[in-house]
Formats: sequence, structure tokens, C-alpha cells
Amino acid sequence: MNAALVDGIVKAVLYEGYILYPYRPSSVKNQQRFNFGVVYPKAYSDAQHSTDAWTMQTECLVKEHEGARCVVMVRFLRVVERSVSKLRTSSTELSAVEEANSEKVERLQVGENTFHAWQEAVEEVIEVTEFHVAALAAQRMQWPFRLSARQEKECLRDENGLIVGFIQRDKKTVSGTIDLAAERVAPDLYKLTIHISNASQMSDAAPLSREHAIARALVSTHTILQVLGGEFVSLLDPPETYREFVVKCQNVGTWPILVGAEGERDTMLSSPIILYDYPEIAPESPGDLFDGAEIDEILSLRILTMTDEEKREMRQADDRTRKILERTENMPEEQLMKLHGVLRGLRSVSGETP
Repeated sequence: MNAALVDGIVKAVLYEGYILYPYRPSSVKNQQRFNFGVVYPKAYSDAQHSTDAWTMQTECLVKEHEGARCVVMVRFLRVVERSVSKLRTSSTELSAVEEANSEKVERLQVGENTFHAWQEAVEEVIEVTEFHVAALAAQRMQWPFRLSARQEKECLRDENGLIVGFIQRDKKTVSGTIDLAAERVAPDLYKLTIHISNASQMSDAAPLSREHAIARALVSTHTILQVLGGEFVSLLDPPETYREFVVKCQNVGTWPILVGAEGERDTMLSSPIILYDYPEIAPESPGDLFDGAEIDEILSLRILTMTDEEKREMRQADDRTRKILERTENMPEEQLMKLHGVLRGLRSVSGETP
């Protein structure tokens, strides 16, 4: 497996829609983010009459050669709630600040910087221990997971060094279970099932709103499967002898494809975004723009036309948007020209011209 190639594909779709052009928290299209591959807490899903899923299921086929063994990883984004508070009376030490002396605000101006309330995200990986596919067919396996809550505070100081506010980052507890099962469907073929469920508890004091649920959800959830001593079967273009088994695979909220170098069959990515087998990142792409359509040239040119005020808000949204802006503003002209297009190859066309 080409780990770097696979990781590049995963990251590209993991952050799809993290924030969209014009990359500003105040823009309408960024008011509701994280729309792909969300596995919500069951309590919220039930309250929405299951319109927002609390489970995700991947089913794929593994052809066994000699004692096939698998490793399963679930990768997702975990939302970090970033709030901004203003102090009514400035202080020298954050530990001395009393709650009554602060109030939460949507934004806070400190010198030339503006700090916004925002939803950041961090990557999480749940890795299931290696297992033999034949053993899994004899005995199903459960893999519970729990990510604990955490809170961090960051001081905001004025030009005199006094604390005039602070940023608070909150991670809520996220817990659930990965259920794994296998079924022998032919002498050398298994159907592998990975079922993810979210059992995170919603606070009784908090309303059952999407805002509170997304903080306890698995966002942009992806499942990566690797096999040793066997190979995966393409669900998009399977051998004729396996088509009847492919039809019976039930994938819910996700889409399994082969990833890696063309022809490799040891790694499968189950993504909430529909892709073809062996997707690639264009080598001309200078970096992430959080838009899987890879319209780098248009987005880069649009960023360059933004006003100073718009760029200031983009720069201060979070580190990821700041890096987009800095990379685009410092992009050499020859690299920008490469984004215009590239000729991958030519092929002959037979037959008469109509």
C-alpha cells in the first residue's frame, strides 16, 4: 500500500466542505457546515425520526489467498466548539478571572485582530486490532470507543499585556461501537461488514439541536480497510463470477472504493462521498481548498480579488483558512499558470468524421 497516496485522498475528502469560499465565518454558506458523513448521537437521530443517521455501514468482499487478515480504521473529524469571551474588567492572570466578570460574544476586537466564535475540527482515528477474516466469520467482534471531553482556554491580551478576553475550546465526549462481522459467501470469498454506531449522551439540560448534536458526532466519517493474505473485490467493476455477491452488499451512508496505485487491491476506502476506484489528487494542486471539485484556479483567483477586510476575516477564522490565504498570496506566477490546465495524454479516434 502507498500510505502517502491513500492518506492524501482521505484528507481531501475528510475536509470536504470544512469551510467554503469566501472562507469567512460570516458568509451565508458557512453558517451550517459539516454536512458529509455525519454519524449523529442516537438520541438526536431518534428525535429527528431518523432523518439524521446515527449509524453507518460498510459491506465489501474479501478474496482469501492464505489466512487473510484485516485491519480496520475509522477516521473522522471531531468538532471543537470555539467560544470567545470578553472581560468586563481586564486582568493580569486568567486563573483570577471570575465567571461573573466575563460574557460570551460572537466576536471580539483586540488591537488589529478580530476573534470569532467558530467550530474548529480535529482528526480522530479509531483503529481496530488486526483480525483473521475466517475467525471473524466464526465469531462477531465489537470494538467500543470513547473520546473524553476536554476544555482549554487561551488568553487574549491588549497592547499593555492585560487580559481583555479569552478563547475557550470545548470537546464533548464522543462514544460508540464498531461492530464487525464476516460471512463466507463462496469457498474463497467473504463478505465483510463494519457497522458504526454513535452512543454519545446528550445533556438533559441542552436542547436536542443540531448544534449540540454535531459536537458529539462523528463528522466526515471514513472507514479504511487493509488486508494481508488476500485482496478486496471492486464493487464498481467486479469479476462476473462475483457480481451476485456484490449486489447483496448493503452500504449505508458510505461508498467503498479501491485506493492506492492502479491495480493494487489491498486497501479499500469507504467514503461518504461517491468516488471511483483509484482516485488521485492532481499533482498541480498546491494544497487543500476544501473543495473536492479541485477548481484550484478559480478559487485561487477569487481569493486574490478579495478586499483587505475580507482577507482579514479569512486570516483570523482559523489556522487552516490562514494557510490557504498565505499560500495563495505567495504563489509564484508559474505555479498559478499550471492551474489553468494540463494535457494528460492523447488517443487516436477511428471512424469517419460526421
